[in-house]
Amino acid sequence: MFNSRKKAEDPAAEDVRKTSEAATADAKEETAKAESPETTEKEPVDVPALQKALEAAKTEADKLKADFDQLNDVKLRLAAEYDNFRKRSQREKDAIYSDATASAIVALLPVIDNVERALAAQNASAEDMRKGVEMISTQALQVFEKLGVSSFGAVGEAFDPNIHHCVGTVDAEGVESGAIALVLQKGYKLGDKVIRPAMVQVAN
Repeated sequence: MFNSRKKAEDPAAEDVRKTSEAATADAKEETAKAESPETTEKEPVDVPALQKALEAAKTEADKLKADFDQLNDVKLRLAAEYDNFRKRSQREKDAIYSDATASAIVALLPVIDNVERALAAQNASAEDMRKGVEMISTQALQVFEKLGVSSFGAVGEAFDPNIHHCVGTVDAEGVESGAIALVLQKGYKLGDKVIRPAMVQVAN
């Protein structure tokens, strides 16, 4: 007991203890100051660097705007060229149709002239009228041939629903079943394109 009390009353040990406590308190205070947002020092603002970055951004924005304006100009020119092309194509298409129609009319005019001459004949006999009509029919077929138009549909031909229009069936001697027995109206083609199907009756 004597040794314990003596140790507790040792001035040197008391001083060490007090010094340690003071150092700990100072360390805590410094830590608190360092962590406090009010005591945290703000980093200095680099104004020249910010101005340089701003100028670089403005330069980039101006470049992007120039690129956009250029692309927009190209788009507008392409749109105008396409519109002109479309209009030109439509005019050419209309001209082709008009020219083709005019060519067909010119080819048919001699036929019309002969029909008018036949109608103008006052005292023509029935035989002369018949011969005149036959000549006109031959002439018309020749014009069709020049234009690439051909007729089809004849008795005995096999019925084809793609080019023949059946309006009925009949009993016909000498005609196979399913073949054309009667042609009511010939069909016509321009090349391979059917202009008008043949109107027929088919044998039973």
